[in-house]
Amino acid sequence: MKKISLYPADIYQVVDKSLLNENDRLVLNTLYMPIIGYTAVVLYLKLQSETNNTYFSSELSHHHLMTSMSLSLDNIKEARLRLEGIGLLKTYYNEGEINSYIYELYSPMSAQEFFSHPIFNVVLYNNVGKDEYNRLTSLFKTPHISLKDYEEITSTFDQVYKVRNYTPLEINDGEIVSKNKLLLKYELDYDFDLMISSLPKEMFNEKCLNKSMRELITNLSYLYEVDPVTMADVIRASLNEKGNIDKDELRKNVRKYYQFNNDNRLPSLLFKSQPEYLKSASGNNSMRGKMIKVFESHSPYEFLKAKYKGVKPTDRDMKILEELLIDLKLNPAVVNVLIDYCLKTNNNKLIKQYVETIAGQWKRSGIETASEAMEIAEKEHKKKSKTDIKQKSTKVIPIWFNKDINSSDSSAEEKDEFKKFIEEFRK
Repeated sequence: MKKISLYPADIYQVVDKSLLNENDRLVLNTLYMPIIGYTAVVLYLKLQSETNNTYFSSELSHHHLMTSMSLSLDNIKEARLRLEGIGLLKTYYNEGEINSYIYELYSPMSAQEFFSHPIFNVVLYNNVGKDEYNRLTSLFKTPHISLKDYEEITSTFDQVYKVRNYTPLEINDGEIVSKNKLLLKYELDYDFDLMISSLPKEMFNEKCLNKSMRELITNLSYLYEVDPVTMADVIRASLNEKGNIDKDELRKNVRKYYQFNNDNRLPSLLFKSQPEYLKSASGNNSMRGKMIKVFESHSPYEFLKAKYKGVKPTDRDMKILEELLIDLKLNPAVVNVLIDYCLKTNNNKLIKQYVETIAGQWKRSGIETASEAMEIAEKEHKKKSKTDIKQKSTKVIPIWFNKDINSSDSSAEEKDEFKKFIEEFRK
């Protein structure tokens, strides 16, 4: 994804392809909001209101959005990214003396589509819990009326209308506004060839892999973190007698596979890397500044995988990550600093109780940024070392302790350690 700086003076126009109605608003507020958050939903509705039901807004500045919504530019950008990722918004950019953007709004799914979606319904259930999920489904259920004692007497089209000759009319083929929806997009292509090659040809009918089936497999693979070879095994258990994939069986079997490997838990969605508004200012090229950029620009999974020399972390360590991100809701960059600190001070081991003790303190202290996490780690370590002289002399500490580690005043050993740290994340 191209990284572009957003400024208050940058202008934007909204193209409304959603044809939003009241039921759509209900879906946004009750089903989408628990996943993408309040600010993202409010931004969507604000942009939609800018068009004044004309499908196209006038030119407005992002400063207008900031003042009318009482939000910072970073908050607005993060909300915009959440809308883009979930398929409610497309963004187009034109660079100039004053940069300009086009925001295309797309319709949310219907309630029926949402509750049958392979990702959204699972994430909603996990986010709100069983009781609230059941309450939400009841909001969209239509009442059942028995027609057992009734006879249908509806007239047919040809009973009511007949065709007659009219004067020829020149038809304008211009585009008529219509309700538009986006499919979820993924940065990486799923390796269907590898998946297919892992399935026995005599059992599997490859023709069943149509567009909708491929979309379902891609969504399930992303949500449940299933690689193509493992997905082939799950598909094998989901084939019917004709060698076609049973969609319901596939959903059920992938979910069972995930829960078996994750203490019967269901997955949730996480904002991948540190939010823009919590990142440090650009331009700090000191060694410490560059390390902060590493903490901020990688997801905790990517960070830990780099520590594993590119190999997938163990399930035990992945569960520790999940608890930090989902249960404690620590920001990704903070989790990365915590991982680095714990590995460095514990001989490359993630000791669950030790990690949880520090994580709990950081959460209670309101630590949100990489810089804050580095400072509190150093401060607490020094405090502890004063009461344990032996530990102070023997325990290994991260390179970002004690000094600004600027290139001008660092030793050759420190520079070498810094180089190794940066190289881990270039592979």
